[in-house]
Amino acid sequence: QVRLVESGGGLVQAGGSLRLSCAASGSIFSIPAMAWYRQAPGKQRELVAAIASGGSANYADSVKGRFTISRDNAKNTVYLEMNSLKPEDSAVYYCNADIVVSGILRGLAFWGQGTLVTVSS
Repeated sequence: QVRLVESGGGLVQAGGSLRLSCAASGSIFSIPAMAWYRQAPGKQRELVAAIASGGSANYADSVKGRFTISRDNAKNTVYLEMNSLKPEDSAVYYCNADIVVSGILRGLAFWGQGTLVTVSS
C-alpha cells in the first residue's frame, strides 16, 4: 500500500521559518503531482502550494514570496520551506499526492496525517 508521512511542524515565532517534509512510500509507479494543503480551526482546507513531477509549481496568493515547494523525485519526497511566518499561517498542514500505484496504473489521491504549525505573535 501507499503511505504519506509528514514531519517538520512545530511552534515558531512570527517572522521565523519552518521546513515541512512528506515522504511517500509503498507500491509507487509514479507521482505526477504533490501538494501541501492547510486547515485552520473553523476554516476549510485550502491549497497552499503544488508541484508537478517536472518541477513546475503554483502557490496560494497568501504565501507567494514566503513559501517554497520543492520535491526530490528519487526519494518520493516533497518539501515546503516556510519563511516570514505569520500567525495566520497557523494550521494543520497536510501533504497530498496524486500517485500512480504499481499494478493499478491509474492515479489515486493520497493524504498524509497532517502536521501542526503554530506561529506565535
